[in-house]
Amino acid sequence: MNADDVALYLRENPAFFEDNAALLEDVRVRHPISGQAIPLVERQVVTLRQKNRALETRLTELLGFGEENDLTITRLHRLAVQLVAAPSRVAVLGALQSSLVEDFAVPHVAVRLWSMAGHDAGEEGADDAPVSENLRTYAAGLSQPFCGVNGSFEAASWFAVAIEHIRAVAFIALRDEAGTFGLLSLGSEDPGRFYPGMGTLYLARIGELASAALVRTRSARTSADEITVGSAPPRQTPSDRIP
Repeated sequence: MNADDVALYLRENPAFFEDNAALLEDVRVRHPISGQAIPLVERQVVTLRQKNRALETRLTELLGFGEENDLTITRLHRLAVQLVAAPSRVAVLGALQSSLVEDFAVPHVAVRLWSMAGHDAGEEGADDAPVSENLRTYAAGLSQPFCGVNGSFEAASWFAVAIEHIRAVAFIALRDEAGTFGLLSLGSEDPGRFYPGMGTLYLARIGELASAALVRTRSARTSADEITVGSAPPRQTPSDRIP
């Protein structure tokens, strides 16, 4: 008979210790921490305490994650409200950068737009500097935000003088129904801020919100231009004029 045979016998005969209760006190095993010999019953209590501590630690972690998620959702909601209220592309980009820097503590934010019909190429508030075809293709192929180390990406160079200190980057494609029209680039000196394998759900939501707001302001401007071209303003009567 070996140890496996004994273990099998005890599993198949759960009443053994009921019939031999004294063994629970007589049998001695090593304490997992102190190494002292303790009764089998006490060893079981120690095991239960260890499991309880592990569960408490896990519960604390889950509560922490829940609180962090609540805070992130609050920040996303605040960003959404600001983007909805933004009347122009300049205001949208300003609200986006302000939220990312102040609410989400992202130190470096840059945006490049292309294929954005319905706005002036030199409109203040967005950088429409030339973007390579390779980068446009890369952005179009992003099925989810990219997070990782700064590997001298073209988009990382948008951070200008800070590029030498950037250690981690995140790239988020900006899209509408017609396809990808821009890229949101985030950078940090902290190499652990954006890393491969991290969750990108909230980054994706930020990209969706920014894309929708930019498309809305583009559509609003196009509609306003069409109204201006298609009809003349009503002629004022003397009583309508402001003194």
